[in-house]
Amino acid sequence: MHSNTELLLFALALVGAGAASGFLAGLFGVGGGAILVPVFYQVFGLLGVDESVRMHLSVGTSLAIIVPTSIRSFLGHRARGAVDMDVLKGWLIAVPAGTILAAVVASYVSGGFLRLFFAVFAGLVSMKMIFNRESWKLHRPQPTGPVHWLAGGMIGLFSGLLGVGGGVLGNLWLTLFGTNVHRAVATSAGIGVLISIPGLIGYVAAGFGDPKLPVYSTGFVNWIAVGLVIPLTLFVAPFGVRLAHYLTRRQLEIGFGIFLFIVAARFTWSLVLA
Repeated sequence: MHSNTELLLFALALVGAGAASGFLAGLFGVGGGAILVPVFYQVFGLLGVDESVRMHLSVGTSLAIIVPTSIRSFLGHRARGAVDMDVLKGWLIAVPAGTILAAVVASYVSGGFLRLFFAVFAGLVSMKMIFNRESWKLHRPQPTGPVHWLAGGMIGLFSGLLGVGGGVLGNLWLTLFGTNVHRAVATSAGIGVLISIPGLIGYVAAGFGDPKLPVYSTGFVNWIAVGLVIPLTLFVAPFGVRLAHYLTRRQLEIGFGIFLFIVAARFTWSLVLA
């Protein structure tokens, strides 16, 4: 993929990916890998990226893109006093440690394993979104001490393997214990910072020097995708936000749930055909 024509094709395909992911992120209020990873997987596949590294590259590139967006979101929420800093301080070591472990695990597992893991994750979250009930909350304070630390480590580990910024998993954990959804979203932005930076470093190291990677990749991070998708996502997201204002919260939950169900089905079908 080193010719000028192939490089141009790569760039054009990623422009479409960035526009699609930005619109969907704005529409459903969830950025990061929940949308980027499946979009990247399809684009990298169309461009002939080897199957053995395609999912790894999708996850690593997604985490790289989450770095600036999560920092921007965290600073904005913190300025409004909406972030639970005590939760983040308690996870200051646990979440990055789990994310680094994810990069180590990813360097040893197959792309098929990562696709299966993402398919299961997408399927479970889609069911939660579609059949969400108010009773699915514990209505008690979050656990402290080792349990809290372990939860942060698992959020880092799973998010690192999925290529997500912690928004979905962080929200699930915080709201499970009755945290206000707006505070949970704001705090999850901080979790995204704790995940994306060590995740970027870990995936660069995990794939460094792999000859199967496409042009302008450092480890499992493709910088063409990063450079094109970040500005496009920021530009297109407001159009999705605008449409979201015409829909109810329940319609958005069901819409995002259906999107994730389709992603889960697509990945599962690719595993059946493999």
